[in-house]
Amino acid sequence: MTLLAINAGNVAMQVFYLILSLSILVILHEFGHYITAKWFKCRVEKFYLFFDPWFSLVKKKIGDTEYGIGWLPLGGYVKISGMIDESMDKEAMQLPPKEYEFRAKPAWQRLIIMLAGIIVNVLLAFVIYAMILFVWGSQKIVNSSVKEGIWIQDSALYKFNLHNGDKIVSIDGKPIQYFDEITQNLLLAKTAIIERDGKQTNITLPEDLLGQLVENKPKAGLSLLTPRLPSLVGEYDPKDTTLGGKKAGLKFMDNITSIDSVPVHYFDELAAVLSTKKNQKVSVQLERQGKPMSLQASVDEDGKIGIPTLSVEQYDSLGLFKIQTKKYGFFEAIPAGIGLAIDRLTNYVRQFGAILNPKSGGAKGLSGFKGIASNFPTQWGDWETFWLMTGFLSIALAFMNLLPIPALDGGHVLFTLYEMVSGRKPSEKFLEYAQIVGMILLFSLMIYANGNDWFGWGRSH
Repeated sequence: MTLLAINAGNVAMQVFYLILSLSILVILHEFGHYITAKWFKCRVEKFYLFFDPWFSLVKKKIGDTEYGIGWLPLGGYVKISGMIDESMDKEAMQLPPKEYEFRAKPAWQRLIIMLAGIIVNVLLAFVIYAMILFVWGSQKIVNSSVKEGIWIQDSALYKFNLHNGDKIVSIDGKPIQYFDEITQNLLLAKTAIIERDGKQTNITLPEDLLGQLVENKPKAGLSLLTPRLPSLVGEYDPKDTTLGGKKAGLKFMDNITSIDSVPVHYFDELAAVLSTKKNQKVSVQLERQGKPMSLQASVDEDGKIGIPTLSVEQYDSLGLFKIQTKKYGFFEAIPAGIGLAIDRLTNYVRQFGAILNPKSGGAKGLSGFKGIASNFPTQWGDWETFWLMTGFLSIALAFMNLLPIPALDGGHVLFTLYEMVSGRKPSEKFLEYAQIVGMILLFSLMIYANGNDWFGWGRSH
């Protein structure tokens, strides 16, 4: 199987996972609106997964409601009679309100209907995170136990006085307990204390750190940094026939000591040497069970031989870092899952605030569907990663829908609260214009985010 075919398969799997995740989230979000509308005896005209301009893939009318699946996978909707929404049904709104219409219901009922989708997404995130902890538990690397320090995956970090092998002790005065916390805290940090060669140093980070990292995005790795790893060969996937290291004769637990007589001790040093040997043959010196050996290997156009790393459990057994593993009972997982969802929401809100701050440059990294899909698994069966991503998207969807933007649930909530406080209902003409403005804003944001994914619109060139 060629590398091109493998990459195409990985992308196809990520697209499948993205569509599956969004389908679950959209159906349940819209079900929240649907069930509360039915509860208050509103007529629901349509309940659709995906949008259906011009035609739908599947549709069936049951009672007053048409259920269907559209062809445009950008979301979904519930059309409630007497509600100004994306359908912009002006003719119906010019007639006197009927008792089954949304606009005929008391403000408190309309408020509940509009909040129901958001509430369902929040509850869904609680359930997803609780079940993740119940089924898979949690596995975290204790930061103080990381023996060899960090391995920088994004070269932009070198500009901020961070080096491979540094140990990050605290960020903005807060001690780092688990290694996983470093990236999410570093993105928005002002200062950090690092340990280098046994001495602690305070480094200052720029306000536009997030923007600078985004500028470096095409060259960046999958994450900002990972624990530094010794150049030990891991176990090969028997299904993968593309790894050059396997073809060269490298075996599990071989310790690579040099490349063309240039000494290497860690994977970052190995990567640095190989980056200068692209499309060449190199001599690999190694130790196998204590005995020195030498092999010839081919370096590909990306500067890689194709060597897997060990598993985190194997690094733990070698004493390179300590993994804290915890299993949860069913009832124990529920409050822990709620706490995890709240933690994810808090971090998301902080990052959203950074995106809105022009000084941070964070808007350059706004991602569309391509960026979201890249976070899903590339292989079938990695359901833990799938549900972690789906739980996060559920939290993000709830927060975004709560924003007071016309055309979003939050916009309708804002106008309803205004009515409840002032006793005056906004005119239907005002709501129509607000809906149009909101839709233009949302489509512009969607175009910008997806343009960032494909063309890097937010980044300088």
